Amino acid sequence: MIYTTIQGDTWDGIAYKVYEQSHLMTLLMNANPDHTKTVIFSGNIVLKVPDKPANASETLPPWRREDG
Repeated sequence: MIYTTIQGDTWDGIAYKVYEQSHLMTLLMNANPDHTKTVIFSGNIVLKVPDKPANASETLPPWRREDG
């Protein structure tokens, strides 16, 4: 899947739009290494959107996990 940015998008905002979880922004950043230094996107940047992990809570730090 891909996501085309709109002016003012941020990594956490995009992650929330596509995954409904802003902490998954690192997944997006890892898939788009050419844009990792971008803080606020301009419009029409095409980003790769990897599939959401089956158990997204595993991407949380241990102190934020419900089972931890």
